[in-house]
Amino acid sequence: MEEGTVKSPGHFGGTMHEERTTAPAGDIGGAGGTDGGAADADCDYDARQWDVREGCEVRQILDRVADKWSLLVIALLDRRVLRFTELRREVDGISQRMLTVTLRQLERDGLVRRTVHPVVPPRVDYELTPLGATLHDTIQSLVTWTEEHQNEIATARAAYDARLAREQRDAPHTPQ
Repeated sequence: MEEGTVKSPGHFGGTMHEERTTAPAGDIGGAGGTDGGAADADCDYDARQWDVREGCEVRQILDRVADKWSLLVIALLDRRVLRFTELRREVDGISQRMLTVTLRQLERDGLVRRTVHPVVPPRVDYELTPLGATLHDTIQSLVTWTEEHQNEIATARAAYDARLAREQRDAPHTPQ
C-alpha cells in the first residue's frame, strides 16, 4: 500500500497523521475543522483520505455505487428479478455496452447476482444480492431527501442564476 494511504476511513496512523496536520492552506479540513486546512487531530473522519487517492478502495467503491447508471440499476432491481432486455428498456438513455459494463461491475462488487438459465435461447436474469439490497435502502434515502428538498434547490438555483446574470450584465466590459 502506498505510503500515506489508509485501509479504512476511520484508521489513521503512520504518515497519514503527518499529512492531516500539515494540509496545504485552503485544503479540505476534517469534519468540524474551522482552521482552513488542518484537520482536527481527534476527528475520526476526514474526506481527504478517500477523496484524493486513486488507489483507495473506498473511493473506487463510491465511484461505482454513486454512478448514475448503477443507481438506476440498483433501484430497478429492488425486490424483483429482471432480464437484460427489461433493464435496458427501463434505463432511459443507457447503451447496451454501458449496461453490460455496469452489470458486470455490480456483480463483481457482490451487489448484483447474474443467473444464466440453460435454455435456448439463453435467458439471463439479474437481481440484487442481500448486500445490494442494503445499498438500495441508502439510495432510497437519498431519493427521498432529493424529493423533499427539490423546491429549495430550485429556488437556490434560480437565485444563483439571477445573481450571475446580474453580475455579468453589470461587469465592466473590456474591448477585445
